[in-house]
Amino acid sequence: MIKDSPDPSASESEKLVSHRPCPIFTIRPDVDSETLLVHAYETLASANVMATELSSFLSGPTCNLALGIQQMIVLAQLSVNRVLDQLDPQQ
Repeated sequence: MIKDSPDPSASESEKLVSHRPCPIFTIRPDVDSETLLVHAYETLASANVMATELSSFLSGPTCNLALGIQQMIVLAQLSVNRVLDQLDPQQ
């Protein structure tokens, strides 16, 4: 088995750049927390629908797995919704 060895000619900054995530998808720093939470909630809602729909095509343990994933999504939605309620309480 061949093991990777560090490149002694690479500078420290070159090594750091190679480990940064790809910036194709970024979030603007000026986006407020409420907007980010609303988008997170909507994304979770979409994932919930997809997991629920997927489970209807499955049976047995794989269906249970999809429903378990769906339940985790719902719990995350509840958490995000609670934070949104705390940011902007209903009057």
